[in-house]
Amino acid sequence: GSALSLAGGARPPTAAAMISTLRSAAARAARPLARAQQRGYKVSVLGAAGGIGQPLSLLMKLNPRVTALTCFDVAPVTPGVAADLSHIATGAKTTGFTGDDLKKALDGCDVVVIPAGVPRKPGMTRDDLFNINAGIVKNLVSGCAEACPKACILVISNPVNSTVPIAAEVLKQKGVYDPRKLFGVTTLDVCRARTFVAEAKGLDPLKTTVPVVGGHAGTTIVPLLSQANPGASFTDEERDALTHRIMFGGDEVVQAKAGGGSATLSMAYTGAEFADRVMAGLAGEAGVTECTFVEQDKVSGATFFSLPVTLGREGVDVIHHYGSVTEHEQKLIDAMLPDLIAQGKKGVDWAAASK
Repeated sequence: GSALSLAGGARPPTAAAMISTLRSAAARAARPLARAQQRGYKVSVLGAAGGIGQPLSLLMKLNPRVTALTCFDVAPVTPGVAADLSHIATGAKTTGFTGDDLKKALDGCDVVVIPAGVPRKPGMTRDDLFNINAGIVKNLVSGCAEACPKACILVISNPVNSTVPIAAEVLKQKGVYDPRKLFGVTTLDVCRARTFVAEAKGLDPLKTTVPVVGGHAGTTIVPLLSQANPGASFTDEERDALTHRIMFGGDEVVQAKAGGGSATLSMAYTGAEFADRVMAGLAGEAGVTECTFVEQDKVSGATFFSLPVTLGREGVDVIHHYGSVTEHEQKLIDAMLPDLIAQGKKGVDWAAASK
């Protein structure tokens, strides 16, 4: 399972083709017969009014697998965002919630995507986000535990290396934790790896795959360039430059936005992409394998680690080891592991202290 396709197969080549594919798929989904054969999913976006949340909600509204979409955020504009989306001619019935209506938004959801929280500003580390976003994730996941305990929960809120362990602890405290249903979204790292490798080597990014393992911050992000498909050879300098750019792609955007936020559009795209793959697994499609940050036993020491995961009807189906890597890649993994473990422990300790 080393050649991972983010897209799960070939992609329409142009935006126009993609929109028309979505449109015809939406039309198909609207036919009663088609609906009887293929189950639709109720999806909630928590943090739906934000920089990631709005484009992510738009992409969910366009996804033909989604038959109901709820948008929740503390921002009072949220019902308006949902009203705006509801005018788009696709099958997903869209409603917005704010204030104390979190549980209404979550009622009966199959998939919950959580981009809520504060974005990073220049000079901020992911750690600086911790105190604010930890509390936000705790509250939202508590709502999931009560309103949709069997839903797949996809965590985008940074720092993912700590917020996913927090989510797990909250679910355990509520007695509903199922490790097959909790995911840290690392798809943006995979997407950057595909994009940067394809650019460097003159390849088609839609046909390029690069597994990325470990965590979702800085040096904990380990791209396995040796497993790139199609295979490509890199000088040590190329390898080091690409690896650094993939690890610190988030900083590149934070700096380029110069105080105006962090990666929102690429994160919304990859968050929506991963949600689609989770739904494909729930629908029983075969061979849906994505890198994602999950509870695992393949890499000793770390409770959570991003690995290639085959998705199925209950969420996680099979977690795969990262396979054969170069000596250099193994060194990167070994060097970052104590940091990854410490960031996870920080989340667990925080959850225990804030019961």
